[in-house]
Amino acid sequence: MAVIPHERYSRQVRFAGIGEEGQRRLSAATVAVVGCGALGSFQAAAMARAGVGRLKLIDRDFVELSNLQRQWLYTEADAAAAMPKAAAASIHLKEANSEIVLEPHITDLTPANIEEVLEGCDLILDGTDNFDTRYLMNDYAVQFSVPWIYGGAVGSYGLAMPVIPGRTACFECIYPEPPTGAQPTCETSGVVNTLTASVAAWQTSLALKILAGGTGNVAPRITTIDVWDGTIRQIDMPDPDPKCPACALHTCRHLQGGGRPPISLCGRNAVQIHDRRRPLDLAALAARLAPLGEVRSNEFAVRFACPPHEMTVFADGRAIIKGTTDPGLARSLYSRYIGN
Repeated sequence: MAVIPHERYSRQVRFAGIGEEGQRRLSAATVAVVGCGALGSFQAAAMARAGVGRLKLIDRDFVELSNLQRQWLYTEADAAAAMPKAAAASIHLKEANSEIVLEPHITDLTPANIEEVLEGCDLILDGTDNFDTRYLMNDYAVQFSVPWIYGGAVGSYGLAMPVIPGRTACFECIYPEPPTGAQPTCETSGVVNTLTASVAAWQTSLALKILAGGTGNVAPRITTIDVWDGTIRQIDMPDPDPKCPACALHTCRHLQGGGRPPISLCGRNAVQIHDRRRPLDLAALAARLAPLGEVRSNEFAVRFACPPHEMTVFADGRAIIKGTTDPGLARSLYSRYIGN
């Protein structure tokens, strides 16, 4: 039985909804935070401070100066060093709670790695910014009966929703297809930092209720928040769709997706190349690129300026190319500077 440090969690243990038994369950739990940006950085900090025993921090991106307005874990030093978010989050959270296990994954969640990365998780928190990853997480959650908490935020409006396999409708029941046409993003419409904190706090509260007391503690409702209008609304989730490919038919088509093509990153003038995974010697790469342009590097990534573009290359061969939304051009730049 887990030993509960009396002073650290005393205010939480005194809360009737958690108590000592709930705190023991938290200490024994493993939670994945998928995406360590505006939502995920808050979620990760709250989970760590609440005493969740193991946190898997999964993110493909690095810290930039524009993140600091709303991504609470990171610092100017992280942005200057282009630290991967998962690594920076792990470092800062270890300073806040050295008693828990922090497991950073500097990677993109894909059909090829999701089972390995999320193995053993009791709950998944959504901090992502794209529907592809959410459909993938939903398939995994349904297949392995793992609850997850969906969240989204842009401008001043956001929403949160629990997905509890076997009890609630799943994500694909409610969103059979991703939205079409131009969608608002934080890049185009901005975002209020109190919104991301509010949505992430709601997601984390649902997670704590499930972890401390079971899935029956959570009502199947969709919660929407507008921090500028000052409105909070809740509606009951619909019943599961009896023809849903994920939770009814169990085809798990997104889990079967294999490799994915390069994708334009949501809300950013950038493309991610994630289909050319091979180990890279970052020190050797930095030395090779140095005569060709400005290079900054650390143990996690190499950032190379090739105006008007900028490349950030990770140790597994994945890269983010800024300055374009054209996957063809991104591939060309990758081949030119990194190789096929």
